[in-house]
Formats: sequence, structure tokens, C-alpha cells
Amino acid sequence: MKPKMTMLYWKSDKFWLGKILEHPEIMTQGETLEELEENIKDAYLLMAMDDVPEEYETKEIAI
Repeated sequence: MKPKMTMLYWKSDKFWLGKILEHPEIMTQGETLEELEENIKDAYLLMAMDDVPEEYETKEIAI
């Protein structure tokens, strides 16, 4: 199951701007809402995968 997050967004003069509520340090823009959503997903993955080597493994754990 993919994690769900809340995107806060608003329209500026030229672009849609947005950030992830759970990670307010992640902010980006898009010419359309669809582009903004894709850009914010990409920004999140870049942040989450920072410093992770190309070869990695995953394991689901109970919290």
C-alpha cells in the first residue's frame, strides 16, 4: 500500500504552487494541477531516496 499524504496548493500569477503537509520542506510548482502533482511526487521521491545507494532492498515491517 502506497503512503497517502496531503498536498496543499494554490494558484500564483503564473503557476500552481504546492507543498506536502506532512513534509513542509517539500515545495514545488507546475503549470497545471496535474503537473504540480507529478512534480511534488518526484520531489518527495528525491528527498526520500537521497543518499540511498542504487542497489538497495526493501522489507515491510509492522510498527
